[in-house]
Amino acid sequence: MSEVLTEIANVALLTFVLSSMLALGLSLTVQQVVQPLTDLRLVGLALVANFVVAPLAAWGIAELLGLDDPLKLGLLLLGCAAGAPFLPKLAQFAKADVPYSVGLMVLLMVVTVAYVPLVLVPLVEGVEVSAWDIARPLILGMLLPLAIALVVRARYDDAKKLAPHLNQVSTVTVALALVLGLVIGLPQLIDAFGTGSFVAVLLFIAVCLGAGYLLGGSTRGQRLVTGFGTAQRNVSAALLIATTSFADQPEVLILVMVGAVLMAVILMPLAAELGGRVPEAADA
Repeated sequence: MSEVLTEIANVALLTFVLSSMLALGLSLTVQQVVQPLTDLRLVGLALVANFVVAPLAAWGIAELLGLDDPLKLGLLLLGCAAGAPFLPKLAQFAKADVPYSVGLMVLLMVVTVAYVPLVLVPLVEGVEVSAWDIARPLILGMLLPLAIALVVRARYDDAKKLAPHLNQVSTVTVALALVLGLVIGLPQLIDAFGTGSFVAVLLFIAVCLGAGYLLGGSTRGQRLVTGFGTAQRNVSAALLIATTSFADQPEVLILVMVGAVLMAVILMPLAAELGGRVPEAADA
């Protein structure tokens, strides 16, 4: 039964990623995505939040709580991996700056591909991580569909009418994937009780969310996107490394699983709550 649920969850997650990327590409123009990234100060602060503050927060929290080395490594993996596919959906829920969220997501993905091997290989003995192994699912599953949809939208303006339907598909499938993920990951979550993993991840999310918001720009929409973009880590990249380079240390995977679950159950409802407090016409 667990194998069946895992397959369904994988299909749901893949459907979410593809439908959300296609919906974003059909609803936005290339100019809308690129324009926010021309603000060098905004981009620079977002990079600092994701690739300086987040890793330092992971290391500091692990030291503060005295986590075992494998758990510390798992938290560091989350700290180094940015550019989550959930960011645009969080921005939509929060009624934040969606075009900026897409541009920032792409930028963080690209930097993560180079950053993770650069940081982990010299810091952690025995780690073997290929930049291409990290990049391949991000390029094929996210960047390519987004690029195709942007091209289609530029050529056929009426294609944007498909975006609301694809958004509905992405919302349903992400909910299904999260529920199934909780069911499948329950044994790992139970194993994590008493290890300090939950407290560590909760502190990590709070620090990253606050730091990203404070560093995040001049408008509500920008601050929320940078905050959520810093707090919601690229769990896919972290899971890939945990299951390939640290297969002999299951605690690393457990910590990443705890992070995946807590980020989902905290940040999605928080984004929806924040979005519910502003009218449709509010500044994003």
